[in-house]
Amino acid sequence: MEESEESEELSEVEEKHHDKPGEKPLSRSKTKKTFIKKRRAKKSTTCTQCGKSFSTKQHLERHMKVHTGEKPFTCDQCGKSFTNKQNLERHMRVHTGEKPFTCDQCRKSFTSSENLKLHMRIHTGEKPFTCKQCGKRFIQKPHLRQHMRVHTGEKPHVCQQCGKSFSLSAQLLTHRRIHTGEKPFTCHQCGKTFVQSSNLKRHLTVHTKEKPHSCSVCGKSFSLLESLHRHQKTHTGVREYMCFECEKMFTTAKCLKQHQGIHTGEKPHKCSHCDKRFRVLGNMIRHERIHTGEKPYKCSHCDKRFSLLANLKTHERIHTGEKPYKCSHCDKRFSQLSNLKTHEMIHTGEKPYKCSHCDKRFSLLANLKKHERIHTGEKPFKCSHCDKRFSLLANLKAHEMIHTGEKPFKCSHCDKRFSRSAHQKSHERIHTGEKPYMCSHCDNRFSLSQHLKTHERIHSREKPHTCDQCGKSFSFKSHLKSHMKIHAVEKPHHHSGE
Repeated sequence: MEESEESEELSEVEEKHHDKPGEKPLSRSKTKKTFIKKRRAKKSTTCTQCGKSFSTKQHLERHMKVHTGEKPFTCDQCGKSFTNKQNLERHMRVHTGEKPFTCDQCRKSFTSSENLKLHMRIHTGEKPFTCKQCGKRFIQKPHLRQHMRVHTGEKPHVCQQCGKSFSLSAQLLTHRRIHTGEKPFTCHQCGKTFVQSSNLKRHLTVHTKEKPHSCSVCGKSFSLLESLHRHQKTHTGVREYMCFECEKMFTTAKCLKQHQGIHTGEKPHKCSHCDKRFRVLGNMIRHERIHTGEKPYKCSHCDKRFSLLANLKTHERIHTGEKPYKCSHCDKRFSQLSNLKTHEMIHTGEKPYKCSHCDKRFSLLANLKKHERIHTGEKPFKCSHCDKRFSLLANLKAHEMIHTGEKPFKCSHCDKRFSRSAHQKSHERIHTGEKPYMCSHCDNRFSLSQHLKTHERIHSREKPHTCDQCGKSFSFKSHLKSHMKIHAVEKPHHHSGE
């Protein structure tokens, strides 16, 4: 058998190496033997299953275990098996906690030299793997592969319970916890459990208040690095994630996924207390707090608690006086973005929302809805202490403070307290002398907008207050009240005349 193979190889060599003029037979013999030796060496280090070649027989033998599934090296701690001894040794560091490879830049330690090399690219800025579609660069090849699925739309990881597909196996594992109810990540401060480690990290900032990551453009600080990266895209305008349905672009894959639910109509997250369904898990969790009454976020300045972190942050600005949102038209600042947007419409004069019952227009949809309740008489907000009902939630809250005696808003100039923020602000103008409301017809200024409106009726001659007895109209409500006394006096004379 070996002789026939050798003769075949020799004949192949003779075909490739014809006699050359002046060449000695000995040198031809040496050439044949060298070629056969090289060819046999190459054959002996090439995988017969996939054709992959290796520099040594040992490397080939190790590779063959990929095809055979053989894993002879087993961890005595957890039973996990490996194809080679080096992988087992690397794995054992998970149990021992040994991290022998240390970064000389930041002193961070790693279990393997490969992980250290990858980490060093953070310091060097090296991103050797480039996406051919959009030019985005990556530190690791697996990250590029994962990114490519954004362009291809490939979702190879499928949930066996509901059929939902994912581009990453890690996303599938996290999703499965929705079905199992598993929450493996626990806060050591308050005992709250989470589905994802990232959610736990985000939650821990509620306790620490630490914000180590600052934006180099505007100076805004963030508790999470991912939040900083997301914020920075507002400055750069980078939107790399595109919806294939409508071609709308998004800054993050998460935002794209949430948006895609609009097209599919998919709402995979169902409330465990009612039949309401949600596209986003976070929205369902927040909704369920309506049923449970859970308020996990406590103010660090007072005992007030909130169901949403955003509401806590907004509330704490009452105590700190922080007003991060500045008007682009004037120097006025606001504690809430929504208040800034509402204010800026004073400058632009924009009022896109029109009442369906009258011609009045509004800059905000919420204000339109509130106004229309004047026409419909709807009062959806009922006091939990008495039977009184209100058309506005703010009015209900202010009313309930009569029962509770709560006055959370304190004047910064004296000890007077108020149940409403607006009342506090109005009162503080007594101390400051501020009169921000100026008449458009004369130079008169007022501390309250209502006083300005009343004053402007002198110029417009508007008389909105009408007597229901005689039809006479008045500019001021106080004048109507004085007039009504005339009718009150007339009535007894009328009876005595009879």
